[in-house]
Amino acid sequence: MNTILHLGLGSFHRAHQAVYVHQLRELGDTRWSIAGGNLRPDMLDTIAALQAQGGAYTLETVTPQGERSYTRITSIQRVLSYQEDLAPLVAVAADPATRIISFTVTEAGYYLDASNQLDWASFPDLRADLAAVKAGQAGHSLYGALVTLLRARMNAGAGPVTLMNCDNLRHNGDRSRSGLLQFIDAVGDTALKDWVQAHTSSPNAMVDRITPRPTPDVAERVKAATGLDDPAALMGESFIQWVIEDRFIAGRPEWERVGVEMVDSVDAYEEAKIRLLNATHSCIAWAGTLIGYSYIHEGTHHDVIRRFAYDYVTDDVIPVLDTPEHPCPIHLPRYRDVVLDRFGNPAIADTNQRVAMDGFSKIPGFIAPTIRERLARGETIDSVALLPALFLAYLQRWHAGQIPYTYQDQAMQPEAAHAMCEAPDPVAAFCADPTLWGELAGDARLVDAVRRASERVSRFVTAHTGVRPAPT
Repeated sequence: MNTILHLGLGSFHRAHQAVYVHQLRELGDTRWSIAGGNLRPDMLDTIAALQAQGGAYTLETVTPQGERSYTRITSIQRVLSYQEDLAPLVAVAADPATRIISFTVTEAGYYLDASNQLDWASFPDLRADLAAVKAGQAGHSLYGALVTLLRARMNAGAGPVTLMNCDNLRHNGDRSRSGLLQFIDAVGDTALKDWVQAHTSSPNAMVDRITPRPTPDVAERVKAATGLDDPAALMGESFIQWVIEDRFIAGRPEWERVGVEMVDSVDAYEEAKIRLLNATHSCIAWAGTLIGYSYIHEGTHHDVIRRFAYDYVTDDVIPVLDTPEHPCPIHLPRYRDVVLDRFGNPAIADTNQRVAMDGFSKIPGFIAPTIRERLARGETIDSVALLPALFLAYLQRWHAGQIPYTYQDQAMQPEAAHAMCEAPDPVAAFCADPTLWGELAGDARLVDAVRRASERVSRFVTAHTGVRPAPT
């Protein structure tokens, strides 16, 4: 039996990667199973429920037409308890039967700046994790934890292992590997660095499935449909996609048998997904929140918000992703329309709160690349500039304490964000922020476009709520 050790047993992993492994096992290929746990003491109720159920749970899937189906997922064979020293995870990592270590820690959990360097200055928790690892304790950031796990594997002589990133991060394998090697350099463990470079691989991957945070009514529907009391039940859309570069150093499941696309390069798929889906998702969440909506489908069906998203993709994204010199293998207009149909599914009930989070990672990761490429080609950025303008208006609401839910953003420094909103010229301060913009920070063309877009946002909010936003 081969093991995939997964770090981060949140909803996305259980509705995506675990499903593919389950489907393969259902075909009779039981050579692979998942052992999973968390790096921090969170989700304790869900972990306890999964342990009580032997790792099994029910997944509800919903089509855009509202058709629901239920599947008992059984690919997670071991649910590892959280311990401060990560001992249960370490034991699995050091087992030669473990061939893949995979992880979902959200975009902000990689601590990378615009130049793909670890941003030590902005993240005190990363500095604290480094200090803990240097002191011989277990790390609890992704990098610190991987150092702890991979050291144990190296010392056990357990052989090579693939490090598989399953997060929405451009070039996610390459970038998480770079962050790990930088962290190991900071620790000063040259033996471990040499071992990691020789005995691990880090394939890039593109993952896609909308998976809202589970609400109590999911378990209620599962109970009504299946008769099972399942506190670990969750729900996702029927659409699912996984594209992986076939670079596994220690073997892998035959995922192609269950619809995974194994490719030489994920670049085209990755860019299309991040820019057409992820950025558009954020656009709808920020805009919807500004006019009092709670759910993504509400904003998607609002004519003006839908037009914001449609124009952003059509005017500015498709022209840079599909060119005569580099034609895109994906039919982007069709992909755009499928994305908007998925977002409009009311049965998903995906919240603006979930999608709006981590704007300080999403602006540089999802949106700034299109702005940068359009400007490099001497082209306008009017449609894409609306997205950062929406986030600035959203941030000003947060600053004023007027967001109707808790805003979570691991990459945001709250004092700097408040200062930005209090500046005499918030647009200029926002566009000058290096965390958001990297080398684009302060670019006059960016400032001008976001200023004009902010005026559009102000008119939009006033027209649809009667409330005049904070001046920008």
